[in-house]
Amino acid sequence: MKKIFLFLLLISFSFIQAQNSVISGYITDVETNEVLINANIYDINSKLGAFTNSYGFYSISLPRHTEVNLYISYVGYTTQVKNIKLTQDESINFSLEPDNNMGEVVIVSKSEHTIEKRNDLGTVSIPIREIKTLPSIGGESDILKAYQLMPGVQAGNEGSSTIFVRGGSHDQNLILLDNVPLYYVNHLGGFVSVFNTDAINNVNLIKGGFPASYGGRLSSVVDVSMREGNSKKFQGSGMLGLIATKLSVEGPIKNVNTSYIVSYRRLLFDVLNRAVNVFSSKPINKGYYFYDFNAKINHRFSDNDRLFLSVYMGDDRFYRKSSRKEETIQKDAIQWGNRLFALRWNHLFSQKLFSNLTLSHTKYRLKVDNQLELQANNQIYDLNYKQGVEDTNLKMDFNYYMTPNYKMKFGLKSTLHTFNSGELDFKEENNHEIAMDTVISNKLVRTFEIATYVENKIKIGEKLKGNIGLHYNTYHVNNTIYHSLEPRVLVNWNFKPTYSLKASYTKMQQNVHLLTSGNVSLPIDLWVPATEDITPQKSEQFSLGFAKSIDDGKYELGIETYYKKSQDLVTYKEGASFYNISSEWENKIEKNGIGTSYGLELLAKKKAGRSTGWLAYTLAKTDRQFTNINQGNAYPYHYDRRHNINIVYQYKLNKSINFSATWVYNTGKAITLAEGRLDMPLSGHGAYEGGYFQVYNGKNGFRMRDFHKLDIGMNYTKEKTWGEQTWNFSVYNAYNRKNPHYYYFVENYHNDDKLELWQESLFPIIPSVSYSFKF
Repeated sequence: MKKIFLFLLLISFSFIQAQNSVISGYITDVETNEVLINANIYDINSKLGAFTNSYGFYSISLPRHTEVNLYISYVGYTTQVKNIKLTQDESINFSLEPDNNMGEVVIVSKSEHTIEKRNDLGTVSIPIREIKTLPSIGGESDILKAYQLMPGVQAGNEGSSTIFVRGGSHDQNLILLDNVPLYYVNHLGGFVSVFNTDAINNVNLIKGGFPASYGGRLSSVVDVSMREGNSKKFQGSGMLGLIATKLSVEGPIKNVNTSYIVSYRRLLFDVLNRAVNVFSSKPINKGYYFYDFNAKINHRFSDNDRLFLSVYMGDDRFYRKSSRKEETIQKDAIQWGNRLFALRWNHLFSQKLFSNLTLSHTKYRLKVDNQLELQANNQIYDLNYKQGVEDTNLKMDFNYYMTPNYKMKFGLKSTLHTFNSGELDFKEENNHEIAMDTVISNKLVRTFEIATYVENKIKIGEKLKGNIGLHYNTYHVNNTIYHSLEPRVLVNWNFKPTYSLKASYTKMQQNVHLLTSGNVSLPIDLWVPATEDITPQKSEQFSLGFAKSIDDGKYELGIETYYKKSQDLVTYKEGASFYNISSEWENKIEKNGIGTSYGLELLAKKKAGRSTGWLAYTLAKTDRQFTNINQGNAYPYHYDRRHNINIVYQYKLNKSINFSATWVYNTGKAITLAEGRLDMPLSGHGAYEGGYFQVYNGKNGFRMRDFHKLDIGMNYTKEKTWGEQTWNFSVYNAYNRKNPHYYYFVENYHNDDKLELWQESLFPIIPSVSYSFKF
């Protein structure tokens, strides 16, 4: 293993160029001083460039004693040009101004930003300001719903923010908030994600060509970075909407070296419901709410040292209380949510070596409480259930900008997992005395993993780039150790100035499993570890892509094809349930499953001008196979949709008014549904008279009707003396398409009791309005 890493380190010397000077620094927003992630700095003369990392830092080596003509650019900002005579190493920070003209996006043709020059494959990024303009119910923009409009990404049920990427399940998405994994990222049963866009700086989705720095999941990486807060002045923003109300404040602490941001979002349904119940005589009181709290403080000790503290807390809670006068009181509640704390230290050892140390702790937990009080007998029965998972992480990452043509990223991560796969507590109290106190629980399982990685970003001449790396993971559970050596290879051949071919190979391993009780992400889903008997999930993915920019980068075209094979998948056995914890979860599952996914993806984008948008098309096929399911034969995955079309259109009329529209079409989902019935003969005793058997065409052998809908929206922004206000008007499902949510059979008594298939729809046409403000 040491020899492999040494070899990857030594290959750098073939790219070292003498007599170079280094320019490094940070690229920020001139108004807020927040860093710009993936901003581009490019020298026109040498045709060398670099991107800022997740902390806004860049480093570029250029020939010494030459004229340097630098272009500094970022999507949605005015490009800055700087000419210098390079005679020594330089430390230069750049601040870019937001571009507020009607063109909205400034394109620099000679840059590293054009699609064919970017050294990635299967990576898509939507700016936060663009996400906020997309149509949404109640004006509540959602980053995961925005990425559902990209090729290769499927939505869950209608209205859900859950994502299924390239045939994978939703637990196979590595979702990071400030570089820390989150387990459950949905509210309202998946209707809203936990990410408040007012607190988010940048989001990237990777679905192929994974860099070696990422590991632990099979299907995708959603890398979310929180904002740092305005370090120049105090400001705030808020929104009143049908889904949630939110408020954010930010500003400096004493001086520009320290800043903070605090953001809070909450659903007010329970508050309104309580107000209504005051005037109601019904003996039932129920409510539901969710909230998200984001906070971040960052302090710059010097240009070489920065410290960040990130906090996220979020919960959902449903409660119900019913009573019969002087007889019984029934209380039920279910609560679930996340906690995240992360402390990070950036240190610049030199202009070429950047480091980041992260210490973090995350916790996901579910609690179900049921209480019955018999007032006449003075008895109380309590039934409580809880489950969850906790992680403590320590991670060290390095970026080494060795030469203009060679950059290295490497690091080490350790994680301690604690899994609680179910604890049931039953108490009986008579006349204030405990009559019974019983706890039934699965034992806590603690696992430990260490991962190390190295990435080598190489450029050979003007046409060939690559990212060659290794990710190595050791996973310890009880007395078993799993080793995983995961090569990552990406090659980009820029065979013509505006054309490129890209290819990648990725091997991945996932040491956690999610047992789902249905087809959507629900809080009752159970996270469990790989064990001695249940091995980690594994996958291999091959991708091939073509990329081209048109008209100086104003238009982009990307075509990708992929093939992914997954092994050691798990699922619940037929009829198994997480409620029954008297049996270990290992006895309730089918294991050693195989998944096969392949497809073709097309993305055509218009990036500049008054009108922008994209067309995304996916042609895909996904199967699952388990020995004891469907007689051992492969069957379509529930989210196997052959065709997926997304059209996004945005038009900026002027500085105050912009319009947007999205149209979505999906092939119907695969479900298990009877396709006929076989009437049973009379038994002679009448026991089965009128009965019948349902006839099935295998697992998931039936297709639901195709899904399609149109959403439209408009934002009207007006400047005020105190700041800015925006009215958002949206119409969900504008032509009122009755899309299927589920099917059921009904006997038609007027037609010889024949069974008829009926459809239940979820969302009709829904107009909504929201009001947001900035001060």
